[in-house]
Amino acid sequence: MAGKGREIKGRIKAVGNIQRITKTMQMIATARFQAMQKRATSAQAYTRKIAEIVGELSSSLGSEGSVAHPLLSPAEGASEKSLLLVITSSRGLCGAYNANMLRRSTQFIRERGIENLDIEAVGKKAVGFFKFTGVPLARFHSHFGETPKYEDVDALAERYMDAFTAGEYKSVHVAYTAFESMSRQTPRIIRLLPLESPTGDEGQPGTAATSGGSSRNIEYDFSPDPEQLLADLLPITVKTTLFQCFNEAVVSEQLARMVAMKAATDAAGKMKKSLQRSFNRARQNAITTELTEIIGGTAALE
Repeated sequence: MAGKGREIKGRIKAVGNIQRITKTMQMIATARFQAMQKRATSAQAYTRKIAEIVGELSSSLGSEGSVAHPLLSPAEGASEKSLLLVITSSRGLCGAYNANMLRRSTQFIRERGIENLDIEAVGKKAVGFFKFTGVPLARFHSHFGETPKYEDVDALAERYMDAFTAGEYKSVHVAYTAFESMSRQTPRIIRLLPLESPTGDEGQPGTAATSGGSSRNIEYDFSPDPEQLLADLLPITVKTTLFQCFNEAVVSEQLARMVAMKAATDAAGKMKKSLQRSFNRARQNAITTELTEIIGGTAALE
């Protein structure tokens, strides 16, 4: 019984250590989540305003509603290949965050055909998964880290726009986990290029369509002309959309890790209580056995 008690006591100590670690990770993830959520919310406001301005400019071009720009349609004679950027985390312990994203990406790859796709990855989890499944990666972006910088995203977007306008790809897609609410994060794949026509109703993640009604009846004087402004704003739209994808992916990752570590901490607490009860029973059994032996020995001497 003494040996069993020592074993249970050792397990209680080990579970307590794990509980302290998961509690610490939960607190760190909570702090990072709050910081990244604030950052993503600020960037989202900028992205929406850019979309609103683009909508106003496109509506001011007249009844023809035609907007010509290299980013709105594939280049003539463009390759049939598309590019897919998959955004995952580099660290685990975040529940089903990576599994859901990789499952959605795999479905997209099967639908399009691996021979028609160049796949790029952000996060070591994506690299490990595609290596295990035998899917070749065109490029791995290891420099973004847990807090993507706009300068890095800007350079990546510039490369994508150059490749698209040069006809290397007919489309560019981004797979990321969209942050919708505290209780809902959805794996999503959006088309980054070609952009949706600014005269349409569909918007990119983090953007909002221009409100109808009186706002479309307002007449503006533009300087320079709307065509020139659109030519300057459409590349910015691509960059801000891609940056918003990175921000939402990081927010979703930290939230998933926070929830996973809270669940692990609660489970460790329950296990600790269960082991404590087992230890108490083992100790009580040992005491009862010793008392029985003492009583039995005393009775034998009488």
